[in-house]
Amino acid sequence: MTETERKFLVKGDFRKEVYASYDINQGYLCSDSIRTVRVRTKGPKGFITVKGRPMPGHLGRFEWEHEIPLEDAKQLLLLANPGKIEKTRHLVRNTDGVHIWEIDEFHGANEGLLLAEIELKTENDSFDRPEWLGKEVSTDGRYYNSYLSRRPYREWTEDEKH
Repeated sequence: MTETERKFLVKGDFRKEVYASYDINQGYLCSDSIRTVRVRTKGPKGFITVKGRPMPGHLGRFEWEHEIPLEDAKQLLLLANPGKIEKTRHLVRNTDGVHIWEIDEFHGANEGLLLAEIELKTENDSFDRPEWLGKEVSTDGRYYNSYLSRRPYREWTEDEKH
């Protein structure tokens, strides 16, 4: 299955539009240039996910995700590489009535980072852009969670953040 996402920095207040939120804790069992294998707890559920690298010149990439028992996910997190990702995911309905924004508010070593993602059927899908949406970072690998687990946002210089 191919996942096509666009990712943006958040520059304004989105909170009045949030209809649901939940905590995510995740770690990486494998993270290299070809693939990532992550395990996460998402609210009361556990998941294991395999992602391929982005296809050259495209936003889409292979993604396989499977729900696993929460206790299994917690045990696998103990085996994960150093650098866990902790965040709260906020859900906002896009004004087009079709798409959902997932806004990740990072905690811990990535405190201060707010990213909004929208999943699309194709790279050319149109969508409304809310006022709080900032710069697009879809192709900037520094904003991948796997990168943030190795080089947290708090370690970036001010120049790197802009």
